[in-house]
Amino acid sequence: MADAKLIWMLAGEASGDVLGARLIRALRELQPDIRVTGVGGVRMESEGLRSLFPMRELAVMGLAEVLPRLLSLRRRMREAADDIARQRPDLIVTIDSPGFALRLLKRVRPLGIPRVHYVAPQVWAWREHRVREFPGLWERLLCLLPFEPDFFARHGLPARFVGHPVLQSGADRGDAERFRDRHDIAPDAPVLILMPGSRRNEVPRLLPVFGRTLERLAADIPNLVPVVPTAATVADTVRAAARGWRVAPIIVTDIDEKHDAYAAAGAALTKSGTSTLELALAGVPMAVTYRVNPATAFLARRLIRVPHVAMVNLLAGRTVVPELLQQDCTPAKLADTVKRLLQDPAAAAAQRAAFAEVVAALHAPGDREPSEEAALEVCSFF
Repeated sequence: MADAKLIWMLAGEASGDVLGARLIRALRELQPDIRVTGVGGVRMESEGLRSLFPMRELAVMGLAEVLPRLLSLRRRMREAADDIARQRPDLIVTIDSPGFALRLLKRVRPLGIPRVHYVAPQVWAWREHRVREFPGLWERLLCLLPFEPDFFARHGLPARFVGHPVLQSGADRGDAERFRDRHDIAPDAPVLILMPGSRRNEVPRLLPVFGRTLERLAADIPNLVPVVPTAATVADTVRAAARGWRVAPIIVTDIDEKHDAYAAAGAALTKSGTSTLELALAGVPMAVTYRVNPATAFLARRLIRVPHVAMVNLLAGRTVVPELLQQDCTPAKLADTVKRLLQDPAAAAAQRAAFAEVVAALHAPGDREPSEEAALEVCSFF
């Protein structure tokens, strides 16, 4: 047991906690006696990690949230760095959360411990100049998207594509009949997925537009069933916002039930992000929409360096799903787009054919599970 390798691992939010738990399981398949310590959430703790402090203290986003907690975050940074110095692990693995993780990697650089960062910062999309800050932060970067290693290689940064974790999400294994039975939905009633985001500051931007979109759709599709899959942390916000809707939505917080809803759905309206990859994996035709304040939109247009917002379109290299952003995010345009997806089999089929191409691109070259591929990369340091 004295020779067992010790990995110090950090996750700063729920998605990273999921990745970390899968990685720990995959590592133990390769090296059963491996030891893991650091910072994580309930999923990583269920795999044996004892968190140095609660992960939720790092899960803050945006200037307004970070500023009041700056002193606390600095204290946690010192604690994490001191713990690494004390334990002298064989390897440090940080997962996503670049605001905290990359600062920690820089702080512990003098210790000479190999460092791996899992989930590449998306500087290829905007603020590409930030890539100049990265040399020396890690020995290896594990990427989720197939084009990322080439991007980072151009800047002299070592990176590996390990596959996208959506492939292990189970989004393609839902049961449509189970969902319809549970909610007493008629076999011929079309189901529409509405995904306004998972953060409190996102949900209020899209839900009012979704509500007015449903009013328009109800006139032409009276048996339409809207479903809002959402994080439990914002479920009450969603319920409050949807209380006055003409068509009451089914609100889903359980992951397996969300996947059942995907299986039953004929179409989806979603914000940009990983949700587009989940829906593509499940074969749900979709439109991507988003709305921010005009000043933010103006800045974004000047900074964004990619031709598409939707990850599905970005991976396909063309417009596979409609992007209805800012001034195009209107009830009239959203309703027209949804009607076409629900009522035009050719439009839905064209999207599904393209989804197969996108999902194939998310598999790592070895065709192993993403967590297995990541574990092999980690173990290559031993």
